[in-house]
Amino acid sequence: MIAGFWRNRSLIFALSKREVVGRYRGSFLGIFWSFFNPLFMLAVYTFVFSVIFKARWNTGSDSKTEFALVLFAGLIVFNLFAECVNRAPGLILANVNYVKKVVFPLEILPWVALGSAMFHTIISLGVWLTAYVFLFGLPHATALLLPLVFLPLALLIMGLSWMLASLGVYLRDVSQFVGILTTVLMFLSPIFYPITALPEAYRSALLLNPLMPAIEETRNMLFWGKLPGIAMLTAYFLIASCIAWMGFVWFQKTRKGFADVL
Repeated sequence: MIAGFWRNRSLIFALSKREVVGRYRGSFLGIFWSFFNPLFMLAVYTFVFSVIFKARWNTGSDSKTEFALVLFAGLIVFNLFAECVNRAPGLILANVNYVKKVVFPLEILPWVALGSAMFHTIISLGVWLTAYVFLFGLPHATALLLPLVFLPLALLIMGLSWMLASLGVYLRDVSQFVGILTTVLMFLSPIFYPITALPEAYRSALLLNPLMPAIEETRNMLFWGKLPGIAMLTAYFLIASCIAWMGFVWFQKTRKGFADVL
């Protein structure tokens, strides 16, 4: 799994770059849409949850800007996950010409999707940090530790992407199911509300959410300047590594039938 990534790293980078550029080709604003899309959705979510539903975080104030930054930190993680997972079932179907080429490494397609999504994540992080500098000053030094969270998150995404990309070839309904599941997962994740807002009986169930550790640790490091929990990150990394390995093995075992089905 790791050797395949390293061997094809130049091809992954080139395809990811082509995908990012191709997405905005022909549009008037071009790459600037990658800035405007998260800002627009942030404004909508902030208005709905902080003004209409009166949601609050434990920040000690009712500031809308603080609420927006805390909310945006969680959305950055979720958007990375959702963009990759929602696209996964159609990755092979959208690249049928690659299936017929024996020398093309199909297993890199989820890496390409992740690379494209990571570009938008980096843009969103840049927007978040710029807003924080403008409103509060220099960001916390713990922001430099974000790769410790995004590495296991990337492994989790890759494992699920390999599984869903394979299943999407044989079961075309997978894409519909995944779209519903990611929407449900968004509202069951601590993005719009803190974990403490849930009753005690439901908090343990939230631990089953694969996005919960990444969202909580990202928010803690970016906004509150807390060091990451070593025990949680270690467990998260080990579980994500197992999921990535199982997804890769499943993809390699099932890819033999892609050409026949397509």
